Amino acid sequence: MKIEKGVEVPSERKRLSYPYAQMDVGDSFFIKDVALQTICNANYRYGSKHGVKFTARKQDGGIRVWRID
Repeated sequence: MKIEKGVEVPSERKRLSYPYAQMDVGDSFFIKDVALQTICNANYRYGSKHGVKFTARKQDGGIRVWRID
């Protein structure tokens, strides 16, 4: 393993904020430039913590998320 000096620490990751808390069953939101797996992970984490369910589908060059329960 090679030791390197002078390598800067990367800046913090940007956390995207999704409007889960404001959503009722049947509501949806659309987001571009995010991987489907990233959205699915966020849906699962929020849904598990708050007892709700979401689904996501690729649509028109982005991803649409619906609250389903």
